[in-house]
Amino acid sequence: QPFQAWVKVGAGKTVELETLTDYSHAKNAVWGIVARNREQNFALNLLMNPDIDFVTLLGQAGTGKTLLTLAAALTQTLESKLFSEIIITRVTIPVGEDIGFLPGTEEEKMTPWMGALEDNLDVLNNPPIDSAGASGSTYGGDWGRAATMDLIRSRIKVKSLNFMRGRTFLNKFLIIDEAQNLTAKQMKTLITRAGPGTKVVCLGNIAQIDTPYLTEGSSGLTYVVDRFKGWPYSGHVTLQRGERSRLAERAGEIL
Repeated sequence: QPFQAWVKVGAGKTVELETLTDYSHAKNAVWGIVARNREQNFALNLLMNPDIDFVTLLGQAGTGKTLLTLAAALTQTLESKLFSEIIITRVTIPVGEDIGFLPGTEEEKMTPWMGALEDNLDVLNNPPIDSAGASGSTYGGDWGRAATMDLIRSRIKVKSLNFMRGRTFLNKFLIIDEAQNLTAKQMKTLITRAGPGTKVVCLGNIAQIDTPYLTEGSSGLTYVVDRFKGWPYSGHVTLQRGERSRLAERAGEIL
């Protein structure tokens, strides 16, 4: 069990030390996911800590930001019932040419922007296959997986940034994806939506700013990381090592 200790560091100052849960061990797996490196372990400790209200995770493509966050959100929403719902939002900036207006409801319009969500849900709902070729599924085959996916989808809401003003989220796990594309003002608008019992997690990669109006220094993600520094109810981790594939990691380094 985690505990607190106080140690003297110099000039009469003391700092608080806290042991971390080892999420690299299978017994502490979060929705079947274990930490593959030190930074992922730190990130899961922040994501799973009920005393931490605000988390920022930075890292290049493939470092596991979205997967770890979704695993922690699902565990605390569906298993421990700490949160009533998962809300995911992101700014809708196309990487290439815009494809024009999209039909449908708010969630249907947001679907094309949420490919990362679908990819990660597929991973979380399909346990890895072991060396003998057997699946580690505990869901009862394809029918069980389909039922689990329906349950997961019923607890995840995809919201547009455009309709956030004036909202208050109670006991929600709010995920702000691609947060590097938000301005400081947009970030303030989103984070101040948090009501009692809500946890806010910002995910992003400063090197992938898609809007010409922001730089690494003026991004809202950089702004909140700096402003929340030192607040005891927040935490920040920069994920260093890519875990998607060796190709993705190499591309992130040289391109």
